[in-house]
Parts: sequence; structure tokens; C-alpha cells
Amino acid sequence: MKVWLDTDPGVDDALALGLILARPEFELVGLSTVFGNASVQQTTRNALRLLSLFARHDIPVHAGAAQPLQGQARYAAAVHGDDGMSGLAERLPPARALAQAQHAAEALLAASRAHADLHLLAVGPLSNVALALRQDPALAGRVASLTVMGAAFGCHGYTGNVTPCAEANIHNDARAAAEVLAAPWRALRVIGLDATQRVRIALPELEPLRQAGAAAELLWQAAQPYAGYYQTRDGLAALVAHDAIAVAALLIPEAFSWRHGPMRVVEGGLAHGQTVQDWQGLARGQAEWDALPAHAAAVDADAQALTELCLQAWARH
Repeated sequence: MKVWLDTDPGVDDALALGLILARPEFELVGLSTVFGNASVQQTTRNALRLLSLFARHDIPVHAGAAQPLQGQARYAAAVHGDDGMSGLAERLPPARALAQAQHAAEALLAASRAHADLHLLAVGPLSNVALALRQDPALAGRVASLTVMGAAFGCHGYTGNVTPCAEANIHNDARAAAEVLAAPWRALRVIGLDATQRVRIALPELEPLRQAGAAAELLWQAAQPYAGYYQTRDGLAALVAHDAIAVAALLIPEAFSWRHGPMRVVEGGLAHGQTVQDWQGLARGQAEWDALPAHAAAVDADAQALTELCLQAWARH
């Protein structure tokens, strides 16, 4: 299947890219960058150098939004390091290509017209996707699917990771998320903390990557301080590869449990960035809910199946 990756590399973004490039089911036709884990200038550099690491500098990279549609950009240096790659960005091979001149939103639209049944993967703030929708609302009906890594619906106690009630990608651009979730996509899947936090890859399981190729070893190196952050914060001696788990939903959706219903995003105030889904139909009859399409949210995940999928893919590098 042909896919487009909108991303903010990012350690788990690098792991997601490694999964995409290792699986023959995927044909990555383009990549766009957005602010998030670091500035868009840094995430673009990281994307170009990661593609060099994987020897796939043929894939075009388009830089996108440097800030949210409303408010100021915030970065995740505490999680991903100042360079977005656990301090290892300068150890990546030099970029063998330049970013394309065309803005990410315009490039995404062009790709959706050029490739029938394109699958869009968005694993950062949704700014680029929202900008593309503003230019051409027909995008939602043209692509085969949109898979979003973001949100937290409170299942298993997972309510947020940057505030008590908000996940980072949604919180970083709540306006963009609200616009994207309100659009009538042919198929939209939201894979949030409710599912990704269920897949905890124990650090010893990553050890074989050290004996695989150079790219796999660098992924292992980047994962160590990233996992260390979670160990310090949550007491988890494990890797939580949020973005890679979202990518896996395109390959094995049966490894997830799903709920369906319209979704809304809180903008402003104490609950800014909170994502709410009416999967029980409790808001039926309320105009602001009835106007929204139903989308799928992952609320649980098969940790064993997803761990095996990821480890096998990363080891191929």
C-alpha cells in the first residue's frame, strides 16, 4: 500500500520510519515534517538524515508547520533530547538530499491526487493535515485512510502525558486536531495512549538490534535514553514506541480493540487538548455532536503481537 508519513522525528518517529521501510507491504511515497518533538528545522534535518541511515534518500521530504494554528510551539526536549534524537542526531549519516521547496500541506495534497488509495500516517501534531484540509476539504474523501497517533480517552487510566488530561500531539495543536477529527474521512483511526501504552517492549528484548545492521544499532542507541525518561517518570524499564504502534495499526488492525463514535477536542482552559469520544451515543441529539462523523479509536492492543512485529522489522536494518 502507498503511504505518506507526516512526522516530527523524534525517537519513536525514527522507530516508526524503520517499521515502514522494513515492511514490503508499504511503499513510502513521501514524508512531511512538522514541529513537535523539536523545531521543524530540526525535525526536517532528522528526517533527511534518518533516510540516509536507511539508505532511502530517494524519498522526498517536505518541511511543514513551524507552529500550531493557534498558540505557540512547544517541544519535547525532556523526552527526545534537544535534537529530537536522544542527543544522537549528529551521529546519523549526513543528509544526501535536500528538503523539497514545496510546503508539506501542498505536497500532501499533490500526493493524494497522484496516488489512488493513498494512506496517510500522521504521528505528530496535526498542523500539516489541517492546513491541507483548509486548502482542499476534498482530501478527506480522496485518501484511503488517515491513521493518527494521538489522544488519550482514559482507558486503563491513560488520560494524558503532557497534562493530566491531554496527549502531546493533540495538545500541541488542539485547533488542528479539532478540524481534522471533524472531517469526513473515508476511514480514520486514532491510536492513542490507551493502546500505545499497553505495548511495553522490555529493554532486553531490544538487545538483538545491537548485532543487526548499523541502522538497527543506532535505533537501539536512541531508544536507551528515551526509555530512560519513562523509567524515571513512570518506573517503566521498557520502550513505549507510540508512533511505531500507530503504524502497525495499518498492518494488523486486528491486534487492536476499537470503539467508534464522533470525537471532539477541548480548546483552551484547564482541559486544553483533551480528546473526547461519544462512543455510547450519550450526546445524540446535540447539534454540535450530531454534525460530526464517527471515527475509530483504539482502546487496547495485543502487546505480544505488536512487539514481535516491531522487533522483527527493526532487526532487518
